[in-house]
Amino acid sequence: MLHSLIQIDTAGPAFHEFTDRLSEWLRDNAVQDGVLTLMVRHTSCSLLIQENADPDVQVDLLNWLDRIAPQADHPDMRWIVHRHEGPDDMPAHLKSAVLPTSLQVPVIGGRMALGRWQGVYLVEHRHAPHRRQVVAAFIPG
Repeated sequence: MLHSLIQIDTAGPAFHEFTDRLSEWLRDNAVQDGVLTLMVRHTSCSLLIQENADPDVQVDLLNWLDRIAPQADHPDMRWIVHRHEGPDDMPAHLKSAVLPTSLQVPVIGGRMALGRWQGVYLVEHRHAPHRRQVVAAFIPG
């Protein structure tokens, strides 16, 4: 098994594509066939395979996430108990409970078997800057 820790700096809610970094890591390690497993080491952000052609998709997804889990100071969120880390913290946990925090991607001939318009993203749910860590593990097949 081959593994690496990928750091991604964020500055508020956004999609951070790191497909190219993963492709480069696979290429640098001359892998062939197997499975790439990714896991984010945090509870207030997510991983997602999503469209990378039209940035409006990311805008709409972020807006949808804010609709299902608005800030804790929103009147609809009075029921939230966990508030000591700010009004964006518990909604970030809710969003990461809805989106995946780990992914598996087949690797065939040294390349991720992603579709034409797919990219791998870290989705930041918090408003403050963070340094996020994603564990990448390649398991030969």
